[in-house]
Amino acid sequence: MIPIISVIGRKKAGKTTILERLIAALKAKGYRVATVKHHIHYGFSIDSPGKDTWRHAAAGADVVAISSPDRLVLMRNTPKELFLREIVERYMSDVDVVLTEGYARAETPKILVATCEDDLRLFTSAAGGEIVAVVSDSEVKASCEVFGFDDVEKLASFIEERFLSHDPRDGAYEAPD
Repeated sequence: MIPIISVIGRKKAGKTTILERLIAALKAKGYRVATVKHHIHYGFSIDSPGKDTWRHAAAGADVVAISSPDRLVLMRNTPKELFLREIVERYMSDVDVVLTEGYARAETPKILVATCEDDLRLFTSAAGGEIVAVVSDSEVKASCEVFGFDDVEKLASFIEERFLSHDPRDGAYEAPD
């Protein structure tokens, strides 16, 4: 199974910034990385009103795709929110690791981006899955690895050692014991 690791934290804590840096660090090591952003509100759009694909969706298309020589974006109506594992299995089977922004309640390993000690208490009680690492520039006492915002290379190595037990160039993934 492809490892899924969720980056969680308060709004404006720096989750997106950490993910950007982490993606780049894992890509530099040769890994294929997918991301899923959890959006809790209904009816979001990644398209601009008036553009062709927006007009297709507004006209009632159940699936809208836009394709170019280097990119494919697929928007699909769903009768209910898909479970994270369903999204990964259906649409992301060709990657080494999936990083999510959000999904605090999913049963995935978590990296908590903490702005203060209270975040650790709040998210430890609310999150599904284990918090395996904390990223913070504040003094936090955690029972897991703690990284500063500038320690993303170390965080990438931690993820590699703990969750990625293969050479990214060989194409085969084996789940760690």
